Amino acid sequence: MKKIIVLALANIVLMTTVGCKKTSVEATNEVENINTWIVDNLRDVYYWNDKIPANPNKALVPQEFFETLLYRFDAAQRPDGDRFSWIQPNADQLVAALAGESRTTGAEFQLYLKTNSNELAGRILYVMPNSPASRGGLKRGDIFFRLLVDGQVLTRDNYATLLGTSNEYLFFRGIYQNDFVPTGESKTLNAVVYQEDPLHLDSVYVRGGKTIGYLMYNQFVATPNGAKEPIFNQKMDQIFARFKARGISELILDLRYNPGGSSVASNNLASLVAKGVTANDIFARRQYNPVFQAAIEKQYGASFLLDKFQTKAQNVGNNLSRVYVLTSTRTASASELVINGLQPYMEVVVIGDKTVGKNVGSITVKDDTRKISWGMQPIVAKSFNSLGKSDYTAGFSPKVTVRELLSVDMVPIGDVRDPLLSEAMFQITGSRTMRLNAARTTAADQNAVGSSLDRKPGGYQLDH
Repeated sequence: MKKIIVLALANIVLMTTVGCKKTSVEATNEVENINTWIVDNLRDVYYWNDKIPANPNKALVPQEFFETLLYRFDAAQRPDGDRFSWIQPNADQLVAALAGESRTTGAEFQLYLKTNSNELAGRILYVMPNSPASRGGLKRGDIFFRLLVDGQVLTRDNYATLLGTSNEYLFFRGIYQNDFVPTGESKTLNAVVYQEDPLHLDSVYVRGGKTIGYLMYNQFVATPNGAKEPIFNQKMDQIFARFKARGISELILDLRYNPGGSSVASNNLASLVAKGVTANDIFARRQYNPVFQAAIEKQYGASFLLDKFQTKAQNVGNNLSRVYVLTSTRTASASELVINGLQPYMEVVVIGDKTVGKNVGSITVKDDTRKISWGMQPIVAKSFNSLGKSDYTAGFSPKVTVRELLSVDMVPIGDVRDPLLSEAMFQITGSRTMRLNAARTTAADQNAVGSSLDRKPGGYQLDH
């Protein structure tokens, strides 16, 4: 069994390296060596390893070869298939990215296809503190009519390639009036290597006799890149200590932009929230392919398959009867793991949009000898809660559907006029302190094609 290096999940930055020109024989041998490494590891750990072809074509370039091995999802032919495994050329960059470090301006944005055009416009979803975007004055809700990335106009065809790998971003500001209209203003920002703090905002509100804790958490990352201590988990503990000291009786977890991440981070959050749990209670159970599972049980015992809650002094669960979770179509994996894992212990009220539906987890596979530069993130396990439930491949449907639409102005994160937060407040208090404008779906909303958040691949990352 190969040694598996397991890391936390975060953003992916794809880059290439330039080296000496190789002869065709050397290049062929190198490709075959890489592909042999890929298939050997997948035969061990891949969840669908019994579906790997017996004699794959090792002459293919590694990215294409990797795809030929996967049991990819198909709604008609393979509804139980893989939607989430990936590979990239540089394992070191994968390691940094999975720890929460990416090349970015610090602005995350939704993209929209412009009328009768292949060009994209967009709206800022949030801005990271002390980033180029923050220092440049961009803020949540700002609209841009056009975006040039390293001199190229951002389009439906190139955005996935350009975002996260480029240096200069030129935002042409705009407004939306039945279509995107330029204002004549522009802002140039240079991307930097940036460690995002996933704990974006925490607040305590007192409304209608209720003391309400609120946390926006944008990615499950326990430890920053290069750090040895789980600094972000420690910060989360401190936030919940403040919640407990304030005596919160209701809790809102804002996971609308959270694609997933570390299983250690998800366990930490769940252990701070769950009602009446001890270290003997099960948060999640993992199921691997039969061969890998047998090897794990032989070496570590069957208990290795169980993620149990931690006993946390900062736990607020005993003061709660329920937890409210704000979601969107980008809420995935470790976020869903928390929802599923908490449901046997307390009511989980989902507000927002249907989640992605990722009930599987991945590990990072890299070559310790450093002879192979590639890194893989294959799906290796399916997750279940303490009741044995894992039936959310279609996503968790919200109790109340609320979407961020262009017809409603964005307010700062944590402002109670925010549509998702406002609805949660209404569910808690029974009254609306401020009436929102009626939301209507615009033509642009119907043509939303992607986001800068797409460079954050969803996944719950097994840290064992």
